[in-house]
Amino acid sequence: MKELMEFAGFLALVQGVLGLLHEFTDWHLGLVQRWDVLDGYEVCASVTLIVLAVALFAAAERIKGG
Repeated sequence: MKELMEFAGFLALVQGVLGLLHEFTDWHLGLVQRWDVLDGYEVCASVTLIVLAVALFAAAERIKGG
């Protein structure tokens, strides 16, 4: 379970960073900009993904064992 939470946190972190890179550099990276539902809220969604990643990493640290 710990590895699954760390993997999900890693994916959320990568997608959040790629979403911010897309917004500020106009590189076509990540999945956030491809969802039409998030049109106009890409920066907020990317920051939310980064916060979610930090929360997942913190929760994974609290789990004992592997």
